[in-house]
Amino acid sequence: MDRETRNAAVAAFVILLVFGAFAYWLPTLMMAAGNVSGWLAGVVAAVFLLGLFIVFWLRGRSQRKG
Repeated sequence: MDRETRNAAVAAFVILLVFGAFAYWLPTLMMAAGNVSGWLAGVVAAVFLLGLFIVFWLRGRSQRKG
């Protein structure tokens, strides 16, 4: 495994770990936000999905530049 492949694997692991942990607690966060407002629960879910797509979009841009 060369340096570039190892860095990509580490980055993928960190992304999966962070978003996996967030997805694990997402139902609890949405229930808590839903107690305040139904719209707020939707915003929490939207932030999760947008964050995931933004991270992969930024990762793709950085790999294209290299």
